[in-house]
Amino acid sequence: MLAGCAASGGSPSPEESTGNYFARDLPGLPGGPMMSPADNPILQARQLGNPPPTLIRRALLAQHERWLGTPYRLGGTTRRGIDCSALVQNVFADTFRLEMPRTTARQVHEGRRISRDELRPGDLVFFRPPGAYRHVGIYVGEGRFLHASSSRGVKLSSLDNQYWQRYYWQSRRALDTRHLAQRLDSSVIASGEG
Repeated sequence: MLAGCAASGGSPSPEESTGNYFARDLPGLPGGPMMSPADNPILQARQLGNPPPTLIRRALLAQHERWLGTPYRLGGTTRRGIDCSALVQNVFADTFRLEMPRTTARQVHEGRRISRDELRPGDLVFFRPPGAYRHVGIYVGEGRFLHASSSRGVKLSSLDNQYWQRYYWQSRRALDTRHLAQRLDSSVIASGEG
């Protein structure tokens, strides 16, 4: 006797999957106003074959706001002081639920190498400035990257800046854009909307 194979096989509608169409909390407001699943940018991104990098950019800019003003501290991992690789590790864990290695030396082996003209929000950019240490940041789009600057702390910088152009080393894509967007934490997106 065969059972269970004759089901319709289609995906449930939003109403079927949630029970009640307007039964989802707004991101960041549990127990507050309700919204339709169609209004959720994270669910929209997951339904798209190639989600827009703008969602990733928005999430990274929200992280910039969160970390802005944090001073640089070699070996630091908190808002009292953080270094470049710890910032990358924290942002990827909080934003994309993706564990990254702790050091730049190990992060430079994550994912696959890409050319500078292939950069998309969420890609890693690496630099070899003078001295013993390498530097890493996260590309946010429009020629800018998020990083923990040794002189100014957490900030956005331009890849076209003469200093960063001179010491640019390589770029890497830890995870393709579609999969990165699917991993977005909805609370980070909600905090970045204004």
